[in-house]
Amino acid sequence: MAQSDGAVQARLVRAGLDLLAEEGVEALSLREIARRAGVSHGAPRRYFPTHRALLAAIAAEGYRELGRRVAEAVGDPAGPDPSARLLALGRLYLEFARTNRGMFELMFRHDLLRGNGIGLREASRPLFEVLVELVARARPERDGAPPPAVAAGALWANLHGIAQLWQWGSLQMTVGTGEVEPLLQAAIDAHLGPPVPAETAARRH
Repeated sequence: MAQSDGAVQARLVRAGLDLLAEEGVEALSLREIARRAGVSHGAPRRYFPTHRALLAAIAAEGYRELGRRVAEAVGDPAGPDPSARLLALGRLYLEFARTNRGMFELMFRHDLLRGNGIGLREASRPLFEVLVELVARARPERDGAPPPAVAAGALWANLHGIAQLWQWGSLQMTVGTGEVEPLLQAAIDAHLGPPVPAETAARRH
């Protein structure tokens, strides 16, 4: 019996996920994904209009998995102790990068995903909004401070840089440490300043 379009699409995405985990982003050709999915090499074009659309569907699975982990680790971003939640989020982000190298690269390769038509913004935006909320609640209010979204974007870029440079071994060699935790804490402190007392954070919201 012929499989539904949805079933074939799911097989193609699953094959792409397996290939990404085993061989990395550069291995994600349409032909190899089709071969692994057990379909003809032209089949992906019938279910995804472009190569980028299929790559985006694979990347969307990464965003969903990261979102699930964030929800478990952080819970309600409006809850108590935003500084501790922000630290937990940072640890999770670095761990996700370490254990999902291919996916971590694909999720942020705008050059590969641009114009995909899948709507990755809807998958990625809620994750960034969690970070913005935690930053807004965790940092002291001071004159001239950038808006929470800007501060969150700068912190995210810092965390992403730590994750990438750590994977390459550059930070360990340059800084002379085998522990990533001090770098994570320094990044958070540099962008947010001293923690906001719990009672102050509660009054803000």
